[in-house]
Amino acid sequence: MTVKPDRQENLPCHPEACKIQKCLSQNNYDETKCQSAVLALYQCCGAFYAHQGNTAATPSCPKPDLVRLKLNQIKTETDKKSTA
Repeated sequence: MTVKPDRQENLPCHPEACKIQKCLSQNNYDETKCQSAVLALYQCCGAFYAHQGNTAATPSCPKPDLVRLKLNQIKTETDKKSTA
C-alpha cells in the first residue's frame, strides 16, 4: 500500500478512523458489518508506520506491534479462506 497524503498530515489515518465510527453508529455497533473499514484503518496505520517508523505516533492508530499483529491475523484468515 502506498502512503497517501493524509498519512503525512497532522492526524494520519484520521479519515479511516472516522469511517469506522460512522459505520458502527449506522449499524447498531455491529463490528461484523464494518470489517472493511477496520481493515482500511489497519492498512493505513501499517503504511503510516512503514513510512514514519515505529516511534511515530498518531491518535488514530494502535501501537505498531498491534497493527502488525492484526494485519498478520487478517492475512492468515484470508489465506485460510482462499485455500478452503
